[in-house]
Amino acid sequence: MPDSLVIIPTYNEKENIERMIRKVFSLDHPFHLLIVDDGSPDGTQLIVKDLQNIYPDSLFMLQRPGKQGLGTAYIDGFKWAIEHQYDYIFEMDADFSHNPEDLVKLRNACVEDNADMSVGSRYIKGVNVVNWPMGRVLMSYFASVYVRFITGIDIQDFTAGFVCYKRNVLETIQLNKIKFVGYAFQIEMKYTAVKHGFNVVEVPIIFTDRTAGTSKMSRGIFKEAVWGVIQMKINSIFRKYPEG
Repeated sequence: MPDSLVIIPTYNEKENIERMIRKVFSLDHPFHLLIVDDGSPDGTQLIVKDLQNIYPDSLFMLQRPGKQGLGTAYIDGFKWAIEHQYDYIFEMDADFSHNPEDLVKLRNACVEDNADMSVGSRYIKGVNVVNWPMGRVLMSYFASVYVRFITGIDIQDFTAGFVCYKRNVLETIQLNKIKFVGYAFQIEMKYTAVKHGFNVVEVPIIFTDRTAGTSKMSRGIFKEAVWGVIQMKINSIFRKYPEG
């Protein structure tokens, strides 16, 4: 059985999901895929179900009744991955903003370079973002600057959503204590991993904005991150983090 599971949350991704699934399965390293779909009304689930007939042993889907947030989608996926004993567990978007070929680079960082958690970083070597308007680039970049200032942790791309975890990281983190469901979820996961003593390594990637489908980003999600970081820092003062 392959040791690596890629978790992709979806909501209305019919334009992208088949291409993404086929691309992941074309990679040299064998990956399994778990789609976590929040009741997409556009037929995303039907496309995945059809492809499960082609990839019955490597393509899986969790169907949720409606939009419950990115964070809860990943946490449900993490629990499924732990239950099925995958060693390397990945987060990735469905829209090709994350290049599937970089999955191998993230895995190698954990397998060969002693990372417990590897992060596909847009900002570890300059700003590697394609097709984003300047306002969004600045918002994303300075969000990480802000988080570093508040937390004192030197991660260049705190909001990155392209990540590989070793299973023991997710087993050690108390997933039910992860509070945020939007933009701040990615921040909280990295912060919690570092507080547990895990080695978080950033791997340079090029991030390309989606060309099909619609972005799920909103001002409300960004606002959650701004205030959530302060709340997260305060809460951490009163929480013990046993080392992994």
